[in-house]
Amino acid sequence: MSTPYSGAPTTQAPPTPIYVGLDLSLTSTGVATIHGDIVTVRRVASKATQGNTSDTAARLDRVVAEILGSIPLTEHTHVAIEGPSYGSVGFGQHVRAGLWWLVRTELARAGVDTIIAAPSTVKKYATGKGNAGKDAVLAAVVKRYSNVDVTGNDEADALVLAAICARRAGAPIEDSLPAVQAEAVAAVTR
Repeated sequence: MSTPYSGAPTTQAPPTPIYVGLDLSLTSTGVATIHGDIVTVRRVASKATQGNTSDTAARLDRVVAEILGSIPLTEHTHVAIEGPSYGSVGFGQHVRAGLWWLVRTELARAGVDTIIAAPSTVKKYATGKGNAGKDAVLAAVVKRYSNVDVTGNDEADALVLAAICARRAGAPIEDSLPAVQAEAVAAVTR
């Protein structure tokens, strides 16, 4: 009895990696997805609660579920999250930190490859300057990725994060990028 030949080439192509950028926010999280030639951006909106910590916890649960529900959680998904802003203060920053850690933890549980890019890294990749303002980042993103309908700062940051993720994996979506901007990728962490 012979064994069938198992070395025959397969016609099935390897799965296309999915690169996701998350600009986490309590009111309007930006989510960008790059899957092959398809680039999309969207927002996950949430209204503030004026209640106790139980209300805040429930809100965080809803926001995290919607964020995670908006991205494919597969072994071929790679996510870049904007790192925390350590200079921010107040109760809102405390809750934002909770959101950040909840999302980061759920991505780790799902086995999703995740990198962290500091806010200055996102700005530098977009504009060449790590201290650029939000509107300068938005303008640079709208110009560079003119085929994507980016309408706000959160979507712009998310798209830059997804682009950083793709470039770090060796699959840049830009035809070219000034060296100072491309070098920003070296600053990402896990």
